[in-house]
Amino acid sequence: MRISEFKNGKAEARFRTAYGHAFTELWPGPRTPLDIPTRFGTTRVHRTGPAHGQPIVLLPGSGGNALMWYAYVERLAERYPVLAVDTVGEPGASVQSTPIANGHDAADWLEDLLAALDVPAAHLVGCSYGGWIALHHQIRHPGRTAALTLVDPAGLADAGRRFYTWLVLGGLAALAPRPLRPPLARAVGNSAVLETELMALMRASTGFRRRLPMAATLGDEQLSRLSAPTLFLLGERSALNDPRTVSERLHRVVPAARVEVVPGAGHALPTDDPAAVLAAILSMAAPQRR
Repeated sequence: MRISEFKNGKAEARFRTAYGHAFTELWPGPRTPLDIPTRFGTTRVHRTGPAHGQPIVLLPGSGGNALMWYAYVERLAERYPVLAVDTVGEPGASVQSTPIANGHDAADWLEDLLAALDVPAAHLVGCSYGGWIALHHQIRHPGRTAALTLVDPAGLADAGRRFYTWLVLGGLAALAPRPLRPPLARAVGNSAVLETELMALMRASTGFRRRLPMAATLGDEQLSRLSAPTLFLLGERSALNDPRTVSERLHRVVPAARVEVVPGAGHALPTDDPAAVLAAILSMAAPQRR
């Protein structure tokens, strides 16, 4: 297996410039960037919020990095330490050195990261692919997770043609001239297309070769081993998860978990309904939820 990397130095320099610009434009308030060694490479973490307390660890979706959470960090950091992560193998400031072959490897990467950060227990928040990693981590390393908030996570059902069509159409909409993006975003059901700086960063990442494993569907036996308090937040119109089918499965296999469906929202839940996602994270971070 090969690792994720830029195809050449020019592509990397282009992305680094766009990445720095996006942080300057979007990130609210101070942050401390940390480069943490793991067995799979060096991971960039952006720390903000109070120095003490149980941290909220933010994991992005496929193709994203810590910036996908920029609209959330200020509110979360009012009460909690926040660790926003550039996942190894995704386009960001992390640098992969060893292949990640499957969910076990992804879980071990995250365990390495949390151990190196001296985080004995974390509230993990994962969106889409980041949710898949968080699920594997909690199953494989159960003592490290205090709570899980999973935002339309991958790994609950097989991704079908509808999801891949949604991805392609969203990518095309992101490349359209800015005046055309609002109607296109509504047509394809992807509000992330309206995030101008993030879309510019996405375009700058076209020279990045992503070589991470597909988010294979977790079996019932795997999901039944979830032991931390868990909230599954699903979009009513998600192109990835059919909320009725997935909800029924989760209620059967993980009866202790909370499952909530956000009306009118799709797979781009963090931009479709930020208030609902923020409320979900804060509800799971509250002391009485632990």
